[in-house]
Amino acid sequence: MKTVLVTGAGSGIGRATAELLATNGWHVYATDSNADALQTVSGCVTETMDVTNPDEIERLRAQIADEVGGLDCVVANAGIAQLGPVADISPENLEEQFNVNVHGVHRTVRSMLPLLTERDGIVIIVSSTHGRVTTPGMGAYAASKHAIEALAETLRMEVTDLGVDVAVIEPAWVTTDFSDTAQQRLENTDRDERFADVYDAMAEGTLVGGRGPLAVTPDRVAAQIHDIATTDNPGLRHPVGWPAKLILATRWLPQPLQSLGQRSAIKICALLHRLRGRDR
Repeated sequence: MKTVLVTGAGSGIGRATAELLATNGWHVYATDSNADALQTVSGCVTETMDVTNPDEIERLRAQIADEVGGLDCVVANAGIAQLGPVADISPENLEEQFNVNVHGVHRTVRSMLPLLTERDGIVIIVSSTHGRVTTPGMGAYAASKHAIEALAETLRMEVTDLGVDVAVIEPAWVTTDFSDTAQQRLENTDRDERFADVYDAMAEGTLVGGRGPLAVTPDRVAAQIHDIATTDNPGLRHPVGWPAKLILATRWLPQPLQSLGQRSAIKICALLHRLRGRDR
């Protein structure tokens, strides 16, 4: 029986992935910093673990080593989004963004790598189209995803001779509560009215994820993670669905055109939000 560790498994992509792999015969260690959220995760060994706490990660590594001896896969999914214009984001919030999305992934993978080498395993990092494309209001989040993709690409080259694979999965919008928690963090931002378009464009969550017609389900992302985990020599990057592929294709446009398109989209979304407000 293959064994996998899934972080951020209390909801969304992490939960869907953990339960899908368990259904397909994997021995799953499902972790989350929210112990209550783990109570309803089915078919898995659930453990409370905060990826910002090295002691908790090491405790779980020792437990897995003692119980099963190795890992076939690590799905590094735990993440948060700090929204808002870059100029309005405090250094403390930016630090928290990187502490979870970058350092948390690094801590987890670094700790679990010896267990992965025991079984020629694979690291699957849940990134985003924001790992390669930026959007106004998503600078901190995009920066963290750009950083983790660079680490993943480098790690892949470094551990190939150890028999370990590394892959990155890149969804765009996903129907989870991710945008709700991101919106809560946005509400705590000190706002400069010069960036009113950015705030209004993000007010309804459509640009963040989960509320637009182009969103995919967590099950769709989980299915692709399962395919990667069960494929020999998978590629490095894996967009999820045609919306993600379309977004990533815009990288081939001239940079001024990319910028114009992004800024125009923000202004249109902001205008629509204001018009809806007048109709209420």
